[in-house]
Amino acid sequence: MTPRPVKSLQASGNATIADVAHRAGVSLKSVSRVINKEPHVSPKLLAKVTAAIAELKYVPDPAARSLAGLRSFTVGVLFDNPSPNYIMKAIAGAYRGCIAHGYHMRFDTLESALGSDHLSAQLDAVVRNGRTDGFILTPPLTDNPIILDYLEAQQMRYVRIAPVTEPGRSPAVLIDDGAAAADVADLLWGLGHRRIGLINGPADHGAAGTRRRGFLERLKSLDPTIEVQEVVGDFLFEGGMKAGDELLASQDRPTAIFATNDDMAAGVLAATAQRGIAVPGDISVVGYDDSWIATSTWPYLTTVHQPIEDMAAAAVDMLLKQNGGAFEERRLDYHLVKRASSASASQ
Repeated sequence: MTPRPVKSLQASGNATIADVAHRAGVSLKSVSRVINKEPHVSPKLLAKVTAAIAELKYVPDPAARSLAGLRSFTVGVLFDNPSPNYIMKAIAGAYRGCIAHGYHMRFDTLESALGSDHLSAQLDAVVRNGRTDGFILTPPLTDNPIILDYLEAQQMRYVRIAPVTEPGRSPAVLIDDGAAAADVADLLWGLGHRRIGLINGPADHGAAGTRRRGFLERLKSLDPTIEVQEVVGDFLFEGGMKAGDELLASQDRPTAIFATNDDMAAGVLAATAQRGIAVPGDISVVGYDDSWIATSTWPYLTTVHQPIEDMAAAAVDMLLKQNGGAFEERRLDYHLVKRASSASASQ
């Protein structure tokens, strides 16, 4: 096949996949196999298509490839998380991962608390109204069996962020939430705190339960007789404020409070301000996530840095690199960020 002149295409940068196929002397399907990094592409075909792409300065267009009947080149991210700070970071990370692979991103919010029939209808709408090559599931959807069963029945690929149940069922990216919460317990204990309050997240949020267990088990290992005051804040600022006020009103007020996400910890700071209680002079407050709100409060929050953006970006990478083998689990690092909201116990 004689290559056709391409000076105008090189100058304009408007080469199409058909132009690449013509220049390389191969079919459109062969070009798509190379672009999609499919397995079992011969070195000869790879070299021909790669050379044609370079000569034409071809830039794959996701929308055009979708119309050509190839992949949709869109990744869906599903949320049912009460924390806007978590959602913002997860979206930023997933978008970064999509851009790295030349993909589009869409995100949808599901209301899993409305029951299985309603949830299935929502999933039907999401799948019907937008073609995607797979989904990223964020907590608490990541452990919802209705969603997992639905996606598997539809033969849709998915990756879970921070799953707790059924490890090995799918690719997953997570941190060690239990160990991170245990580090918070060590911090407060080392600062001399013995009257400690704990504000928990939603019951259906698997990672919230893991944080609770890690925190309490470490404290119990340090003092089997310790009694921790527990309340629920549902991962909301308002919930943290209400739960914090409840703890602050108790007769034996804690000298330290661990809120299992930053939104609730910020609510606790608001509750202390209302009561004229000094942080950290009278009470220490520790959060979890290291979201933007951790440095939008005063004092700045001591917190666990959970790499939410990196976790979401890694989830996209894992989704797009699935090759049918054993499911991968990536465990990312966390670290404790000590800021001004924690100090030694005053009494």
